[in-house]
Amino acid sequence: MAELADAAELGVSELVANVVRHVPDRRCTVLVLRQTEGVRVEVTDGFSAPVSARTEVPEDSEGGRGLLLLDAVVDKWGVESEPSGGKTVWFECRT
Repeated sequence: MAELADAAELGVSELVANVVRHVPDRRCTVLVLRQTEGVRVEVTDGFSAPVSARTEVPEDSEGGRGLLLLDAVVDKWGVESEPSGGKTVWFECRT
């Protein structure tokens, strides 16, 4: 699955960077699941604040493009609330 490596690496780095920037305790769990037709990555944290993808970011802004970038390089992504609080942000890359 070498053809997925760049997209998966970028996706993981963006999601973990969001945890470092926005989650108070900066803790998360990263799960990488190999699937028949690709890979699924899940990043779970204990912070229940919602994830928001901006549709427009000012050109001079230093941030705010992570989820737009994720959307551009993966096949699909989403967010699920965790029953114990927190959330899981996930994405899938397919061959």
